[in-house]
Amino acid sequence: MAVTSIVTESSALRALIDDRYAQLVARCRAAGVPLHDDAGVAERIRRTLLASDFAFETWRNQPQLLAPQGLERLRSGSDAAARIDALKLDADEAASMAALRRFRHAEALRLVFRDVNGLDELPEILSATSVLYEVLLGSALEWSEHMLATRYGHARAADGTLQRLVVIGFGKLGGSELNFSSDIDLVLAYPHGGESDGARALDNSEYFVRMGRQLVRLLHEPTNDGICARVDLRLRPFGSAGRLALPFSAMEQYYQREGRDWERYAWIKARTVAGDHSAGKPLQEMLRPFVYRKYLDYTAFAGLREMKALIDAEVARKDLADNLKLGPGGIREIEFIVQLVQLIRGGREPALRVRGLLPALTACQARGHIPAARARALREAYVFLRRLENRVQMLRDAQTHDLPGDALTRERLALGLDYPAWEPLAEELARHREIVATEFAAVLMPEGGAKASVPAGDAILWKRACDESLDAGVLESSGFMPGADAAEALLKLPQAPQLRAMSARARAQLDHLMPQLLAVARGTSAPVACLLRLCRLVQTVARRPSYLALLEEQPAARKRLAQLFADSAFLAERVIAQPLLLDDVLDPRIDQLPLKRADISAEIAHVLATLDEREAEAELERINEFKSSIAFRLGLAFNDGRADAVATARRLAALAEAVVNAVAALAEREIAAQHGRLPGEGSGFSILGYGSLGGEELGFASDLDLVFVFDGQRAQLMSDGARPLEGSRWYQRLTQRVMNWLTVLTRAGRLYEVDTRLRPDGSKGLLIGSLEAFVAYQESRAWTWEHQALLRARPVAGDTVLNAELADVRRRTLAVPRERAAVLAEVSNMRQRWRAERDRSSASLLDLKQGRGALLDIEFALQGLVLAHAANSPALLSMTVNAGLIEACRDAGLLDSAQATCFVRAHAELLRRALLCTLDLRSRIAPRDATLEALCGEVSVITHALGFAF
Repeated sequence: MAVTSIVTESSALRALIDDRYAQLVARCRAAGVPLHDDAGVAERIRRTLLASDFAFETWRNQPQLLAPQGLERLRSGSDAAARIDALKLDADEAASMAALRRFRHAEALRLVFRDVNGLDELPEILSATSVLYEVLLGSALEWSEHMLATRYGHARAADGTLQRLVVIGFGKLGGSELNFSSDIDLVLAYPHGGESDGARALDNSEYFVRMGRQLVRLLHEPTNDGICARVDLRLRPFGSAGRLALPFSAMEQYYQREGRDWERYAWIKARTVAGDHSAGKPLQEMLRPFVYRKYLDYTAFAGLREMKALIDAEVARKDLADNLKLGPGGIREIEFIVQLVQLIRGGREPALRVRGLLPALTACQARGHIPAARARALREAYVFLRRLENRVQMLRDAQTHDLPGDALTRERLALGLDYPAWEPLAEELARHREIVATEFAAVLMPEGGAKASVPAGDAILWKRACDESLDAGVLESSGFMPGADAAEALLKLPQAPQLRAMSARARAQLDHLMPQLLAVARGTSAPVACLLRLCRLVQTVARRPSYLALLEEQPAARKRLAQLFADSAFLAERVIAQPLLLDDVLDPRIDQLPLKRADISAEIAHVLATLDEREAEAELERINEFKSSIAFRLGLAFNDGRADAVATARRLAALAEAVVNAVAALAEREIAAQHGRLPGEGSGFSILGYGSLGGEELGFASDLDLVFVFDGQRAQLMSDGARPLEGSRWYQRLTQRVMNWLTVLTRAGRLYEVDTRLRPDGSKGLLIGSLEAFVAYQESRAWTWEHQALLRARPVAGDTVLNAELADVRRRTLAVPRERAAVLAEVSNMRQRWRAERDRSSASLLDLKQGRGALLDIEFALQGLVLAHAANSPALLSMTVNAGLIEACRDAGLLDSAQATCFVRAHAELLRRALLCTLDLRSRIAPRDATLEALCGEVSVITHALGFAF
């Protein structure tokens, strides 16, 4: 922060500073205080006098603060906590009150001095101010506790446990960003009822009320030295009518039953600032579900609008348009923008549960909820407004947020903030406020949001549905053709038990929303299909006001949801089954979703690391939600054309791999907790992915082909837990746990269907086998088709050492020299058998997977080529992906350029059509067309030329 010397002040201002500096010199001389006013010290003192009448009064009353020791305190970078030993409170109440106030004045003077002389940035000033008041609160509370203990003993719970007051700071004190002259918002609580243990026992309720009154008296009551802190206790339950201090149980009951939306905003910044800090933690954990809802909570908009309306009424009544805090584009609007994101998403994303405004804004930006450009503009505006607000308060230590009206004071503000005059400062202020006001308006009232008028015609349609007077003809004339199914759905919806049980407020919200859903459905490519699905969704979420609020508040979400419901039956069904996915429809980060394997793995690790409970059930539910969300986003990206089929299939496989890893780690942790671990490094447990997972070509509804392997050398060893297991049983339990958790149906859905029939000896074999048994089977008993399957196998989870050994076994097994003609004959026979058993093609329809010239013809041809030539071309074994195998076969000279190009083109198009079928909830059978026939014909020509008889 640059500091400009005072060279441009007016004559009146120069006279004021000269006079006050002279008074201080004279006061020091009279008090015998040495003032070393060398050029540097004098300039900094004069700059402080320019900015603050409070500083002048404090120096005049305490001239010792200008002595060398006092100046050293002013220059100190450490906050008030470093000098707490200097705050000695006497047994006498009046003397203690005087000591508290003089300490506060001296420390506040240090804050002014460091701020106006550019020794600290704004965050340090606000933090140090907060620390100062925490020190004052702590000292005053300690004195109050001692006073009450002397009279009544110590407060005890029924079981004799010592009870102490918990002082919770709200607002800017809670956020460690306190204004210079702010009041401090406090709520007082204590853990349990009971009574004190003194000769004159008091019930804890009365004991802590008296302690609270004493605390307030020490800080708030005016004396000859002024006040120490303006204490405001009106944020407590029931406000001014409520008891001054409440036990935790009463706090929990109040917020569960009576808590209002504005109180949720207040508790975002709440933290224990004095008293029993250890007891404060469980209290805040107890109240966390009140503040941060488990699901995305768009009902927070209603609370925000109510608070804003009250503030606007106060601004109008008191003419506060220029108020830096409450006026348009002021500090409160920046706080609301950030806190709205926190309330909506903080229940799902613990990283957003940040108290200070700037750290919270950074968290919102880092998680992608506030774009970087908007975050930068809000940050710059906040820093500017808070600096200006602080300087306004530093002038006279007044709790004000209003700009001064007189020219001299405005000049002092401008020069103190390094502006040449008031006008440039005012212009900068206007610019920032306009930016904030525009951003806030966009957040509070999006165009087409809850405050928008509904389409009149669609309002009539919905009313007729509720009155049971709607018919198909009316709907058809309105654009829903054919109208019979749509009319039936709309007529049934108001009669559904879920809607009949809605509160009056929720029903009014729905009546406002339904006409808008009718309007957006009409504008899609499939109005009737879209409307039918929207009706089912509304019935599903009727008792969840946060979802209704999302659709009502966010016009962009409504439009995107309608398009999705018209275009994709599969994705629509996912949303209806899991309304949590509505967030993904709306999420502004949708274009930056994690796509790479490492990104997806990192994201799932982040999700699990931020869980509040480390319980398997909760973690499994979050893994399910994560999987559903990412798969849904991948579906959106493919449906919108932002990702092609090959990339989408690989990303779905990467998602499955990340999920299997997470479930395996969770299962291993749980087994270890019950039975301990087996001797040796690593787990000795591995999971192989076969089929579409191994080949990184997963579909939206694919199952997982898994094979489980363990380190046979540990089969006879015992685990080291309280309930030890032999190694073979330990691995069996672990495998069963993984299988169960991958397939079990939870509230968030099922992760995957799992197929383990590709393990050695198929369904007859053990669910998990040793590495040694796996090797022996592959080398001596496996069929050629099993080696074809092994070509697509790869380790997807487990012990890295064992995974490397399995990868080496795969390479050795597949690199065995084979007679080319025999391989091609066996692969051809297997393909013919599969086609006879599974091909659902007809004269007009093509099975995209099993049909002639379709996906499996390409896949089998590649596998036959690799098996026949891997001994001489080991590079063919370096990958499992079909697209990569095509390139590898071209590089090895097994496919010429034209053949490889044809395979790439045909594979991508067939995969695209197969994924589209899944999204439309159709089996992977497509009508034959010229493009499809030509591609499949080319594939058949190539496979025949390569020597296959498919």
